[in-house]
Amino acid sequence: MSLQPSPSLPLNDVHPGVAPGWWPPAPGWWMVAAAVLILGVGIGLWLHLRRKRTRALLRYFDDAVARADAPVARVAAMSELLRRAARRVDPHADRLQGDDWLRFLDAGLKRPQFLHGSGALLRDGAFRPAADPAAVEALRIVARQRYLDWMRGA
Repeated sequence: MSLQPSPSLPLNDVHPGVAPGWWPPAPGWWMVAAAVLILGVGIGLWLHLRRKRTRALLRYFDDAVARADAPVARVAAMSELLRRAARRVDPHADRLQGDDWLRFLDAGLKRPQFLHGSGALLRDGAFRPAADPAAVEALRIVARQRYLDWMRGA
């Protein structure tokens, strides 16, 4: 049995239709684009607010230290700011004294800087009759970063 085309039904070639254009995209792509846009704006806003809060925290720290006129008073101001920030980590941390306080300040740091570094001035620097301005500046750099870490919740 052979399949021969019937002379009464002539067959034409199959022609594919025209491919759809890329514009306008399907509704699902509009939803994906909107979701990506909303996510991008949200992340950008979050980063902006975080930077703004960081600048405000650093300005507060710097202003509080600058209001103290003597180097010894600056050490006391930094100690007070660090104790306030420490309460965010542990509600009883502000009651620590001496080396226990410095160990607490060093906790979680990659390089401890308070017990045996420039931060050791916090132990008794506020009670000295005078303090070296260079040592106070070195303490300010270390204390400022620790204050910022704790106030941001790190």
